[in-house]
Amino acid sequence: MASYKGTYSNEQSLNYVIPIMVILFLGIVYIMSQRSGLGFVSFILIGAAAFTMIYWVIVLKKMTKDQKPKYAAREQETKSWVYDLIKGDEEIIFVSEVPGPEDKVMVRLIDGILYVRGSSNFSKEVPIEGSNEMKINDFKYRNGVLTLRIKKL
Repeated sequence: MASYKGTYSNEQSLNYVIPIMVILFLGIVYIMSQRSGLGFVSFILIGAAAFTMIYWVIVLKKMTKDQKPKYAAREQETKSWVYDLIKGDEEIIFVSEVPGPEDKVMVRLIDGILYVRGSSNFSKEVPIEGSNEMKINDFKYRNGVLTLRIKKL
């Protein structure tokens, strides 16, 4: 069974909602003009309704253009994060850019996974082979670059 992986934006849904609103508005204007015996007053009311309708269409379009999906930014952040893992006989050196001041950067090595956290909700997990018998020996953070030395016990 095939799955649908396309995205459906709010702007696409407005392509259906706005014409329906305009048709309803035109229907109401037609009914008001047929039943009204007021003449000039009904013309003013229909004009005010038309301006209100145009205003709300513009507001709805602005709302959909201003919204950007949050998951897309998170996905791009994940793709652009790069780290170096240099493996030696007795130690592993991990180097990466991590956002935040030094007091916001936290690193843990638990069950073969290196957990790296920084500021601005930055959080990454890096699997490291054979690190069950290792511990973080040296932690350096300078100019946004994190350097770890992970040594065997």
